[in-house]
Amino acid sequence: MKFIVKLFPEITIKSKPVRKRFIQRLQSNLQIVLRRIEEKSTVRGQWDKILVEVPIENESTKKAIVDALGSTPGVAHFMEVNEYPLGSFQEVFELTKKAYAEKIAGKRFVVRVKRAGKHEFKSGDLERFVGGGLLQHTDASGVDLHNPEVKVQLEVRDQKLYIVENRYEGLGGFPMGSQEAVLSLISGGFDSTVSSYMTLKRGCKTHYCFFNLGGAAHETGVKQVSHYIWQRFGSSHRVQFITVPFEAVVAEILTSVHHSQMGVVLKRMMLRAASQVAERMGIYALVTGESIAQVSSQTLPNLAVIDSVTDKLVLRPLITADKQVIIDLSKQIGTHDFAKSMPEYCGVISDRPTTHARADRIKKEESAFDFSVLDQAIADARVMRIDKVAEEAIAEIEVETQQQIKSGEIIIDIRHPDEEEESPLELDGVRVLKIPFYSLETEFANLEADQEYLLYCPKGVMSQLHALYLKERGYSNIKIYRP
Repeated sequence: MKFIVKLFPEITIKSKPVRKRFIQRLQSNLQIVLRRIEEKSTVRGQWDKILVEVPIENESTKKAIVDALGSTPGVAHFMEVNEYPLGSFQEVFELTKKAYAEKIAGKRFVVRVKRAGKHEFKSGDLERFVGGGLLQHTDASGVDLHNPEVKVQLEVRDQKLYIVENRYEGLGGFPMGSQEAVLSLISGGFDSTVSSYMTLKRGCKTHYCFFNLGGAAHETGVKQVSHYIWQRFGSSHRVQFITVPFEAVVAEILTSVHHSQMGVVLKRMMLRAASQVAERMGIYALVTGESIAQVSSQTLPNLAVIDSVTDKLVLRPLITADKQVIIDLSKQIGTHDFAKSMPEYCGVISDRPTTHARADRIKKEESAFDFSVLDQAIADARVMRIDKVAEEAIAEIEVETQQQIKSGEIIIDIRHPDEEEESPLELDGVRVLKIPFYSLETEFANLEADQEYLLYCPKGVMSQLHALYLKERGYSNIKIYRP
């Protein structure tokens, strides 16, 4: 399999040294990701494109490669191509006919040729010859130069011909690692997951900082969605997941701060803690999912007072986004089901919360706050690699893992329905329940209590985290199935 990867347009307008650096970074990122799928994959960077070659031809590998290329920041679009030596116009036509005859049958088409190198012909000459041949010798309904139903794409580079079999859209953005790292304050909801994705897409190595306000289930859920975002869009780089225990901070706020100011004070404490974590990690900027006036703490006056506690740059990718736009984007990137089912713990609920916080009033309220509690929370912060979150979970509570299924045991396939439908889990003589991860918490309570269940997902991360959560809820009839 061969693919031609086209660069995100903003990369192509950079200065020559910056463009070269971005291309090299994208090439390296793709090499890391693709070699996990097929170790013999090769990636070659060029000035206007990146060439990818995978020596194995099968549908499962192709799907994995296409998914990886489509989820890697820096890619505008990419094309699956067949490569041939450049022959005569007639030979080019015959090869193109073989590839496109069925695709253009009964449809209007256009031929487009991109050419690089020295040739005795122009791109238009080849377009007219191949287009005329296809019109005469196939069942195409006609040629349409402006609104074709099918675009026949050819690329000529020196003495090589590339016939495009399929075209796929890429993620866009800048290559991961081309920009400085950021620390995302993630709660696992719609806003923080989408904002994390947006900085990641812009080329920022995005680390995750979670403030645990008292819920083990919430932390488990946030680990899941953080791991998902990293694995899908940023796995070319290792990042950290930081948990800051904030239960005591919330308790101190509840006893020391007037109820109307609690929301703003809590956010200020989070920024203070995140700033210190970022400083230790050498990170310049923090990322939040706030949007103007979405909740009381997110009015402009309140945000100004909140930001005043840190010298770090606070990035808010969603600051003017409507809630429905954010939810729609969460569906597009795959975090919607995580966020929808995220178990949350509300730290403070203010009675008539302020929407126009004053710095002097907030400082007065904070004067009664015992900052040693915040210092202890920061000192107790736990840092782990994002790719190790499942292992950390299992270290906390032991969950048995099995490679074989014993008589009477039932498998629960917790994958997303789309993933399950595409690759069904079929085991002879074994009962398989299909309960997606976002419904597991509610549906598991309705299952037979004296039955042994084995959770399944392809890589074991989601099943391990959900097994941990169910164990914490007191269920002992849970194991993990890892074939």
